[in-house]
Amino acid sequence: MLAVVLLFALVGAGLAVVRPGPVAGWLGDGGDTPRADEVVEPDPTPVLAGPDAHAPEPTADGVKAAIEPLLAAPELGDRVNVSVSDVTTGRSLYSRGGDDATVPASVTKLATAVTVLAARGPDHRVPTRAVAGAAPGEVVLVGGGDPTLAVDGDGFYPGAARLDDLAEQVRKALGGTAPTRVTVDSSLFPGPVYGPGWDADIPTGGFGAAISALMTDGARVDPVAARKNFDASHGWAQRSPQPDLAAGRAFARLLGLSGAAAEVKRGTAPAAGGESAGTAPAPGTELGKVESPPMIRLVDMMITDSDNVIAEALARQVALARDQPASFAGGAAAMDIVLGELGLPADEITLSDASGLSRRDRISPSLLTDLIAIAGDGSHPELGSIFGGLPVAGWSGTLDGRYRSDGTTAGAGVVRAKTGTLTGVHAIAGLVTTADGRLLTFAVLADKAPAGSLDDTRRALDRVTSALARCGCR
Repeated sequence: MLAVVLLFALVGAGLAVVRPGPVAGWLGDGGDTPRADEVVEPDPTPVLAGPDAHAPEPTADGVKAAIEPLLAAPELGDRVNVSVSDVTTGRSLYSRGGDDATVPASVTKLATAVTVLAARGPDHRVPTRAVAGAAPGEVVLVGGGDPTLAVDGDGFYPGAARLDDLAEQVRKALGGTAPTRVTVDSSLFPGPVYGPGWDADIPTGGFGAAISALMTDGARVDPVAARKNFDASHGWAQRSPQPDLAAGRAFARLLGLSGAAAEVKRGTAPAAGGESAGTAPAPGTELGKVESPPMIRLVDMMITDSDNVIAEALARQVALARDQPASFAGGAAAMDIVLGELGLPADEITLSDASGLSRRDRISPSLLTDLIAIAGDGSHPELGSIFGGLPVAGWSGTLDGRYRSDGTTAGAGVVRAKTGTLTGVHAIAGLVTTADGRLLTFAVLADKAPAGSLDDTRRALDRVTSALARCGCR
């Protein structure tokens, strides 16, 4: 299952984590030959070793002594719900509000990752198609829900499917028939384009977007600038309010249309099976198709950079796989179904979206630790793919700049986790190897943190997980 990009090796019930290479390499097409002027990235090096089968298991009293005093930090606010478990045994080692519904913010993406990998599999690819329209020369661009689709080689996401490749297929399929207009079909995703419970500034705030079955570059208006400024802007980018029409206009230009002919409207692709008119393809005839990177890569990108648009698109893939509407509500319902199929307590999760932007989302810390454990215990190998994109403390992704202050450095390199942040909400959930070599899973969710304490609250969370890394907790 695309072992070349699996960054988590499952060895029985054990795990071995390696540092990811550069995004363009480990998320792109692995078979590309480096250019002469490119620096070849060395093979990944170990970050989290596989757990020692003989390592002593921490005790509940030991874990409590290590972390409970730290949970009283005022930066964490009035409610801090926590769960810590042993990955090998699945035994709970600490719980404080562990089963309580808590606002999760972006750690929601762990549930999204597990459910889409279970429902679709790591090698599934999302198609974008072009079919012949009802009128001669009409081309219908049909969105399949690939948020990473690019216009050309200057797209935001490495290894993305490209509209210029699709346009070339269309020109060949049309033969002597000249394209006359482009219609876009984004009907696969029904319902509202913005999530319930999203803060009012999210649609225009640069971190969310209108969720459509057809978009390019996660709806970014300028993918080149967004890629260049990603670190400085923390992922912010201007987004198109109508990403399907923007994609259609780009496709029309690639087909050589201009002026009034380049204007794009929404419609529905005709069903295949009609009669052709002369040499023109029959309405509904597929003229070309491009496919997204495999699901494992989409999950990696979502988790590493906490990409909200990819998260919402992946939840709709879960919905399609479980015969639910590909909407916010349908995605949430389908994720519930899949969690139940995995034997997880679906009654401990209530979702309004899949990215964690919604303040209506609720997840218990214990569900998160159970979810991480089932992904890592070897019982469902396909779920181990979630760990490839998990940021490494002090090293990569959303944890790159963290675990560098007093009381947190013990976690650098040995904590691997997904973070979550909304105003007043801070969360972290993932894996840590103790000083004795035991692999633990943890979730710490604070959803009543004081306003204006972003950096202080993050450091307080990092001190909790670093305490687990520092101790044997016996």
